[in-house]
Amino acid sequence: MDDSIDEMGPIDYLVIEWSGGAAPDGQAAPILFDLVDRGIVRVLDFAAIAKDEDGNVAAIEISEHADATELSYFDGASSGLLGDDDIAEAGVALEPGSIAVLLVYENRWAGPFAAALRRSGAELVAGGRIPVQALIGAIEAAEAA
Repeated sequence: MDDSIDEMGPIDYLVIEWSGGAAPDGQAAPILFDLVDRGIVRVLDFAAIAKDEDGNVAAIEISEHADATELSYFDGASSGLLGDDDIAEAGVALEPGSIAVLLVYENRWAGPFAAALRRSGAELVAGGRIPVQALIGAIEAAEAA
């Protein structure tokens, strides 16, 4: 990695699944490329995986599936964070007969903020993510009340 570890932003991961015969159609790749080009995120690791109908999980080449050839740009991106155990764990979340990508990325936009906090002696002690579906449900419940 070319940036100092002291200036790194928070690291997140996503497991994005296409089930029921669905496959990437090329719509999301340009958005991810834009985030990378603008320095908002940096892709550290990218792995494509499949779970067959019997529940077996394996790494795959994403370019072999539908219009995912643009995503193949990230094939081989590896910081060393992901291992076979991570792919197997991601596979637990998948439906049989699906494909997915496991994406590990740095939130570069937050790097200066995170570095300033670390220099001041602060330490992140908790974090989380609120799923969009939960937010939509809360808004709908509030509007119905």
